[in-house]
This record gives sequence, C-alpha cells and structure tokens, in this order.
Amino acid sequence: MVYRVLSILLTVILVSCSKNRPIKAVALNQIIPAPTRVTSSDGTLLVTKHIKLHSPSDFDLSHRFLVGFLTANGYTVTDAAPQESQWIFKQDSTLAQEAYALEISDNQLVLRAATDRGLFYGLQSLRQLMPEALEESNGHPVSFYLPTGTIQDAPAFTYRGMHLDVGRHFFGPEDIKTYLDYLALLKMNYFHWHLTEDQGWRIEIKAFPRLTSHGSIRSETLIGHYNDEPQRFDAQPYGGFYTQEEIKEIVAYAAERHITVVPEIELPGHAQAAISAYPELGCTLEPVPVATKWGVFEEVYCPKSETFDFLETVLSEVMDLFPGPYLHIGGDEAPKTHWAQCAQCQKLMRQENLNNEEALQSYFISRIERFANNHGKQIIGWDEILEGGLAPNATVMSWRGTEGGIQAAKQKHDVIMTPTSHCYFDYYQSDRPEEPLAIGGYLPLKKVYGYRPIPHELTPQERTHILGAQGNVWTEYMPTFEQVEYMIFPRILALSEVVWHGASDAVEVQYPEFLTRVERFNRRLDALGANYANHLYQLESALSTNTKLPLYSLFSPLKDKVIKYSLNQGPFKTYTDPVVLSQTTQIKAQLYDGAQAVGPLLEETFTYHFGVSAALVLSPEPHSSYNAGGAGALINGRRGDPMRYGDNEWLGFWGDDLAIDLNLRAALPVKTLNLYFYHAPGQWINAPRAVALTMTDANGQTHTKNISIDTPENNGVFPLSIDLSNRALGPLKHLKVQVVNHGIIGDGAQGAGQKSWTFIDEIELL
Repeated sequence: MVYRVLSILLTVILVSCSKNRPIKAVALNQIIPAPTRVTSSDGTLLVTKHIKLHSPSDFDLSHRFLVGFLTANGYTVTDAAPQESQWIFKQDSTLAQEAYALEISDNQLVLRAATDRGLFYGLQSLRQLMPEALEESNGHPVSFYLPTGTIQDAPAFTYRGMHLDVGRHFFGPEDIKTYLDYLALLKMNYFHWHLTEDQGWRIEIKAFPRLTSHGSIRSETLIGHYNDEPQRFDAQPYGGFYTQEEIKEIVAYAAERHITVVPEIELPGHAQAAISAYPELGCTLEPVPVATKWGVFEEVYCPKSETFDFLETVLSEVMDLFPGPYLHIGGDEAPKTHWAQCAQCQKLMRQENLNNEEALQSYFISRIERFANNHGKQIIGWDEILEGGLAPNATVMSWRGTEGGIQAAKQKHDVIMTPTSHCYFDYYQSDRPEEPLAIGGYLPLKKVYGYRPIPHELTPQERTHILGAQGNVWTEYMPTFEQVEYMIFPRILALSEVVWHGASDAVEVQYPEFLTRVERFNRRLDALGANYANHLYQLESALSTNTKLPLYSLFSPLKDKVIKYSLNQGPFKTYTDPVVLSQTTQIKAQLYDGAQAVGPLLEETFTYHFGVSAALVLSPEPHSSYNAGGAGALINGRRGDPMRYGDNEWLGFWGDDLAIDLNLRAALPVKTLNLYFYHAPGQWINAPRAVALTMTDANGQTHTKNISIDTPENNGVFPLSIDLSNRALGPLKHLKVQVVNHGIIGDGAQGAGQKSWTFIDEIELL
C-alpha cells in the first residue's frame, strides 16, 4: 500500500515537472505562408511569462495585437528601454512597406519593419513559432523556446484576398470577425464582402428601409442540390442583415488587422431582392419575391433615372461606411431579356448610340463608375464588365478563367485573378463520397498550391497589372459558418502561400514539404476550434495509356508513409512500382503509417476496352480550367466523378464543337461505342446537340452515323451508347467523333446569353 502511494506521488511529481518544462522550439521554417528567406541557427531563446518589450509608437496597432494575444494567455508584457528588453521592435525605412525582418538570438528577439503593416505580418510569423496552445487564450502561461535565426520576408503580390458571400447564407458579426482573424494569421490583406444577392439584401440602407425589412428575408430555401429533380424547399423563412453600426465595428476590426474590406453591391444583375423590395427598380414594374433557390435570374435593374438615383443613394451610404479605395459593383450574370423588351431601355440605347444590350451594360457600369470615381472610389467588377467595352478606370476580377484577366491587362487595367479552376472554394476538395454537398466541380489542395496567378501570355509590362489573387466562397451550400471553415481550410493555406511567397516553380518537389507544414498547422486550427477538412492521407492514382499495356500508379505526397494495394479482391501487397493492367480490374489501396492504416480506403475500377492505348487527337484543346487529365483522360478506362466535373477525368469545352480522332492500335471488332457527357444546366453545362461518327476499317472503307440528342431528362452524367454492330465494315481501325456544342444558352435558363459548356469523359469501345 505504501509502495502504491509513493508510486502515485512520484508520478504526480514527474508530470508536474514535465508540465513546468519549457515547450521545445519548432523549426524556423514551419510557417504558412512560407517566408521569402529563412536562415536557421542551432540555438534557442527562452520565453517566460514575463516579457519586456520595446516598441516605437508608430507600431501601436501591432503592439496592441501582441499584448492582447499574450495577456489573454496570462503573460505580462512590460514596456522597457531597448537595452533592458528581451523583445525589440525597430523601425527600418530601408524595408518595403509590407516587409519585415525577424532576428532571434539566444538572448533577444528583434523585429524590424518600415510600417506597422510590415511589423504586423512579422508578428503573424512569430505567432506561428509559438506553441499552438496560445491560440486557446486560456490564461495559463507556459514557458517555451523560440528557434534562433533570421527571417527576411515580403509579399509577392499587393492584393491577397478572400471573399465571402453572405447573400445566400447569412453569418453574424462574430463569424465575420473570426473569418478576418483567419485572414490576418495568413497575411491576407483584402476581405471581399458580398453583401447583396437575389436571395437576400444584407446591409442596412437608411434611405431605403425595405431593403432589409423585406429584401433581407426569403420565404424558404432550396433543400439539396439545385440539379435535384424535383427541387424541394424547407418552407422556413430565412433572413438576416448587418446594421450600419455592426458594419462600422467590423470594418474597424479589419483595419486593426491591416485588412481592407471591399464591399460588393451587385448591379445590374443579381438584384431580385432589391427589386422585390422596390418593384419600380425593374423594367416590368411587376412584384417579384426574394429568390428562394440559387442561380441567375432575369430581374435586373432597369437603366432609368429612378434606378440611378436609387443606386447613387445606396452607394453613398455604402461608401461612407467603407473607407478603403475599392467598391465592388459585380457586373456579372446579368440577363438582358427584360432590357431587350423594355421601351425605356431601347430609347436610351438610341439616345446614347448603343448598338446592343451589352453596350447598354457597359453604359450602366461606366455611369456608376463615374459616380464612384467622383467620390474617391475605384470600382472592381467581375470579368463580364469587359463585355460591351470596359469602364475607363475599372479593376477586373477574372473568374471565368484567365481570358478576362489577360484581356484587361493588355488594355492596361489592373486585374485580380480568381478563376474557378483554382480559386473557387465552394467546389469539392475531395472525391470521397462522404464529402458534404457542394455546388460541383473539383478543386483539391494540390491544384490550389500549384496556381500561377500571372498568365504566361502577358508581356513583362502587362504583368505589372496583375495585382494578385483571391479565393472565393459562394455559400449556396454552406448553411453554417462551420461549413465555411471546412471549405476554406486547408485550401486558404495554399492560396496564402501563392500570393505571399509566390507561385511554386517545382510543385512536385515542394508540395510534400508544404504538406508537412499543413500537418503542423492543423494543430493550430485545433486550438482555434476551427472546423477544417483533412485529406492529407488520401491516396492519388494515375493511369498511363501511352504504353503497350496501361500502367497504374499510386501516390502519396507524404514520403514517410507506405502504400498497400489489392487487385480484384486479392491480398494486400506493398506498392513499389506501377502495376500493369490488362483486363477490367477492381483496385483497393490504403496508406499506412507503420502498421497503422491512415486515411480513407481508395476504391476504384479500371474498365479495359478497345480504345485504351489508342492514339488520340483533340481539336480544339480543352479549356485550360478543365484539362487536368489531358486528352488521355478520355481513353484511360476511368470514368469521371458523377458530382465533381472538375476532376482529373472530365474535359471541358466552352462553346466549342469538338472533334476527336482515335487511331486504334490494331483493327479491332468494336460493337459498341459508349460516350459519357455531363449535363448540369444550373452550371451552364449542357449535353451536346448531336454526335457524328466517321468509322474506317483496315481496308480504308468508311461509314458515317449521325445521332441527334434530345435534352436529357435527368441532370448529372449523361451516357450515350451507340450500336456499331450493323455497319458494313470490317474490324474498326479509325474513329472520328464530332460533338456539336449545345450553343448559346437560351432565355429563361441559367446563364442565358452565355456560351454553353460541354463536358466529356470516357470514350469506351467495346
């Protein structure tokens, strides 16, 4: 009994000593985004609960931030003279405005910057070198070591942004502050706040109270995906808005973190909530409800004097609340149906010598820009503001790809890159079936990490107009702030690296190192209570079909792990080299950390068919945003995901007819051709109108076949199976497939007036 008591006492003493032992230093390079230059040394600096700090008055904001961060954890920070201080802030005018230099020795920490902004960014790096437990603000100080060495750092881009849509789903002021905290930690400096939408007006305008009393509330909300048939609704009113006092508080909170808030007031489209509150703003004058489902609606502002008076009054109140230089006016997805039928609009077009409704939109945007410029603001618009002629001083956000950004930069306009292919964080980030419902698409972490914001088509002078990049968070399928967190983390980490450190010049080499920092950063997110996605242990696979027989490869960017796999329900084996597949094969694979399985089980099927390993030529090339798998994805025996049309299998073509030439490796007895298209009108993706085949046998004899395609009844994958068994030819040697694009999207449909996408995956010859 005495022995047990002594044993327990000894354990308590050892645990107590362990708790009082300073926490070990982390490596100096364990920071996201990675600093420009890191030089490590072998020592450490001990930090205890009493810190003496010297800070010039020019660094007041950063000083307050650091003191608040440390005192919340029970530390005391005492102002002291430089010679008495353990930590010293120094003003250094030789550094750039957002740059900093951090020097840590075994007895002192010195942080230098030219401005408070630069010093603040240095503090965020220092914060990531401190224990993660400090993020919990628990009032219990712990001693810890900092690594010694130097960091010299400055951003690659001046605009480092994140967007949040609060129109579809509303998030309260405290959620917005938390969002700003995440941006600050990652050295982001712009918050694009999307405040008005068809589904809800979210900002108080004192001159027009019905914008919030009526326009902020929709009668119900769509349940499930827009493409579900039939569509279902929850029959529950939904609303919310920010008072002007709340707006001021949030803007001030952002300013304390050196974040500029960019408000977006959508015009001329995405205006149904405003028109619902004030029907006279529309062309038809008819009452309309606040929208209850997602998409693009034909209710747009009518370009008449009453509308411009309304918008100028609204924007005057908005500009008074947001002191930053930018005002975002949207300008995207504005159907022109009502304008084409509106007598006032047509009269205005004749008066202003406007050739079409696109030119009328340019007139609309330019008039708003003049008003904003006269009030000291610069407008930003989505790349649709290029249509009909770009407003003289506008900055363009290029979202439909890189083309809008390239066009604007060549016209000497500033550009913020935010293409769907790399910056839309509402897309799926994993192909796992248990992922929460999202709008569609597929944007994994590695693709964000590999993003290069500056298009290669630009000259050195034109490249100076690329200000940076922004991640977009559209919230149709994010009803809670926890869901927003899940969708941004960890992809925001990769984007912060791109816009601060600069684009990776060797993704395959550098990405695994980045993941080791993500793995550590996740512990900080745990301490912050953030809800993040963790797909670090998810295996990747690839099929090479440019060999005699297909080769199947498995990958994990985490090099310290082991991969095991099985074929057709056989035993699991350790993966070392690519596997030859000569028949239809079911594959399972698992990542192991030692003997422990980690991450999800990979399960997929390779379908062997006559088209595998054929020579294939596409014309035109797929759109750069949807070409991850290249042409070989069409004949690699793997079908695209039924929900994630942006994965490595689907190829996307925007508005183009498509010609596919297949030269088979031998004359083969093909009896059936299976084509797989994607049909999702809500995303502007439509099945083709027709397919034409030209078949040639080994003797050069040809046969043609034309297939008209009716609009599919169901959304999602559209399989087209064509019987080739009755043709008067020998074994097939060559096949040409011509795919006719759906064409311009018609009135009343999502994306009306826009080019339609064609998405195609596997071409199976059986």
